[in-house]
Amino acid sequence: MPDEEPHTDEGPREEPRAELDPRYSDERATAVPWREAVTRLATAELYWLTTVRPDARPHVTPLIGVWADGALHFCTGPDERKAKNLRGNAHVVLTTGTNTLHEGFDLVVEGVAARVTDPGRLRRLAAAWEAKYGAEWHFEVGDGVFVNPDAGEALVFSVRPGTAFGFGKGGYSQTRWLFS
Repeated sequence: MPDEEPHTDEGPREEPRAELDPRYSDERATAVPWREAVTRLATAELYWLTTVRPDARPHVTPLIGVWADGALHFCTGPDERKAKNLRGNAHVVLTTGTNTLHEGFDLVVEGVAARVTDPGRLRRLAAAWEAKYGAEWHFEVGDGVFVNPDAGEALVFSVRPGTAFGFGKGGYSQTRWLFS
């Protein structure tokens, strides 16, 4: 598993390059600015995480998460399938959006999940979880993990986008954001 990434408050070092794919976009469509995608990523309540099992079969599960420091963050128990998968292959895909055909906007973020263990960063992320999801999602910070007295320990992961895609519906568009 990759080492923890360095903490930065500025997010990605530069704005990603946005490309509109005309094959899958209406004539009048334009590339969606990354800042609009970030707003949608930050306000989404539910994400779908795709990991790869040791035998190369995909595993997909819904989860909650927060956008902070230029990355999506999620947590999982150390013995859950997604944590086991990440031990062997840290490449992931996170998706969010709507399950409608003619309206809404879907997002796909590809990246590498890196463990977050820094106590200060974990405290900031725990506060972000509670601010977004309420007291039900209160975490204390233990030795490199979140701790919930009722649920036990949770590993925290950060996923900086390597490539991201946005799919507009009801005015179809497909934007790809490329990060350096």
